[in-house]
Amino acid sequence: MKANLDWGYSNPLDDVAGQVAIVGIGETEYSKASGRSARQIGAEAAERAIADAGLTPSDIDGLTFSGTFGEFGVAEFHAHFGTSHDMWSSPWGGGMAWAATAPYLAAKAIGEGKARHVLNVFPVAWATQRSSMTGGPGEVHAAQSLKQNLEVPFGFFPQPVYFATIMRRHMIEFGTTREQFGAVAIELRRHANHTPGAVFHEKTLELQQYLDAVMLADPLCLFDSCPISDGGAAYVTTSLKRARDLRHDPIVVQGVAEGYSGSGTHWAQQAAFTTTPQVFSAPVAFAMAGVVPADVDVLTCYDPFTVVALMQLEDMGFCGKGEAGALAESGALAFDTGSLPYNTHGGLLSHAYVLGIAHVVECVKQLRGAAGAQVRDCEVAVYGGYTGHMASTLVLTKDR
Repeated sequence: MKANLDWGYSNPLDDVAGQVAIVGIGETEYSKASGRSARQIGAEAAERAIADAGLTPSDIDGLTFSGTFGEFGVAEFHAHFGTSHDMWSSPWGGGMAWAATAPYLAAKAIGEGKARHVLNVFPVAWATQRSSMTGGPGEVHAAQSLKQNLEVPFGFFPQPVYFATIMRRHMIEFGTTREQFGAVAIELRRHANHTPGAVFHEKTLELQQYLDAVMLADPLCLFDSCPISDGGAAYVTTSLKRARDLRHDPIVVQGVAEGYSGSGTHWAQQAAFTTTPQVFSAPVAFAMAGVVPADVDVLTCYDPFTVVALMQLEDMGFCGKGEAGALAESGALAFDTGSLPYNTHGGLLSHAYVLGIAHVVECVKQLRGAAGAQVRDCEVAVYGGYTGHMASTLVLTKDR
């Protein structure tokens, strides 16, 4: 089926291939309600990423974070570390799609002499906040006036309802089965079982459990949806030249891109209902990096629901449109025996709902050879970010 590409676009980005590298990563505990604030979680992730890079807080002179969930910006950085130096910063970092594009911002700032070492950090305490009905994606979406007036009154809310609709459409258009969606959830749970620190590290998942699970919005069941959790992660980016003098072998940024849907977050209005803006993002990032899908050793994608996982596999060129269900069911996504190891830490579905920042950290771990579900001879790792109206792609490699 030929894709109709008149419903979105790719945002032009300068070529930054080989200019910068990720040199430090840090993670907190991933858990259910921890009782901690997002600020505390962000500070811990930042501490660990800086230490992993062999740097000190005073070495960090750039910061990217989420302006939407602004829990750990420059003021919080200085308050926690007791520093006061000037810092370049951008609120267009953090998690989600921006976990992929933060290295691009860092590359531009470093290239323009505005910073030397840039920290990207993203924490959430949504499981802790849940009892007070604050935080989390539901609150963010419900605050939009168009959704309040045109979606909520008609029952088209919240996220499980949106994606159940997309899931049903995918089943009708392509013959995708519940067993195929289940194959994604089961494989990612198996990866989490191999990943210390994953929220579902100790809990296995079998096909019959998946098929028997409670429906959130038919055909989307409990295991098609990611849980809410607490946790955070961070990473440090610097120039490739500086990176080669630091503690770890550089993990080089080779490609970055982002694509957009013209309908914004109102999925009901998107013409290509079973497609994500990865069709506008992934090909551009791969071209910048000089790779093709067959070169990718590990793929991590933002996976709030199983259907989003399948759609991005298709839209990034790893299979034809409508073929991802069969790909998942074939065992191709397994870290040890598959042809396309996918979300090897467990993803949002089974690792933790920290909105993609841990996916980038997993890519770095895989390229270092330090992951729990380690892929043999990993040379190229890709993160596909997603926020509904936006997708992003980050291509990372070992230092060539």
